[in-house]
Amino acid sequence: MTGISYITDEKGRQNAVVISLKKHKKLWEDFYDALIIEERKNEKRIPYEVVKRELMKK
Repeated sequence: MTGISYITDEKGRQNAVVISLKKHKKLWEDFYDALIIEERKNEKRIPYEVVKRELMKK
């Protein structure tokens, strides 16, 4: 796949990847969204009706 390069350690094992944002912007956006979801999965949730009510007050 063009626009993707791997960084390897001294034994030739792949341990990182470099993604061309110019070529794969959509792919990066999806990956970033997945990271944010994973990071926030244990955060306290606010019910939709509460958010809606607070927004309507403003």
